[in-house]
Amino acid sequence: MAKLTHRKNIGRKKDLTCIVGIAESGRVFMGGDSAGVDGSDNMTIRKDSKVFILDDRFIIGFTSSFRMGQVLQYKLKVPIQKENQCDFEFMVTDFIDSVKESFKENGCEEGVFLVGYKGTLYTIYGDFQVEMTTDQVHAVGCGATYALGSLYASGGGNPNLRILTALRAAEHYSSGVSSPFTFKHLGSGDDFDKSEEDAFASTNAEDDDW
Repeated sequence: MAKLTHRKNIGRKKDLTCIVGIAESGRVFMGGDSAGVDGSDNMTIRKDSKVFILDDRFIIGFTSSFRMGQVLQYKLKVPIQKENQCDFEFMVTDFIDSVKESFKENGCEEGVFLVGYKGTLYTIYGDFQVEMTTDQVHAVGCGATYALGSLYASGGGNPNLRILTALRAAEHYSSGVSSPFTFKHLGSGDDFDKSEEDAFASTNAEDDDW
């Protein structure tokens, strides 16, 4: 019986990860760790990122399954938002319908992931509900509790540094979270993809409004 249970978990990296997102001033910042943990709690440090930009319209950070993330990154096709359709309605209908269809066509299990769209941060859960928090900061994965505590304590300031600090807290307290960390940004202003060192160095810059 134990062997069959283990076999079911092969290739499915559970929610042993941490993805952190912040939306502010029309931009969405996101960061994620690099741990891949299987059903027997064996860890692999993955080169393929859990955070990516899709079609220059969405920024996505996933947990649950690397296969799910691969389908979202390379197979998902989302239609253009209709005129007079609000962003939330678009996410709940057209976006989710596209995700469900893509998962079905590619034999992919559902999971949890963050999505940034038009400057707003959303969370998609396993039942395909769409969540939009009032404070527009969120974290998912096994390290989420530690990351959220860090985000609350850090208040305002450099969003990339806040995400980095939150990920470091999650890594310190959770065995399912591991650096290196990946950072992405989508929205008005210059796009960037910063390393941990760049995130720290940015705090010394005179202008943090990137």
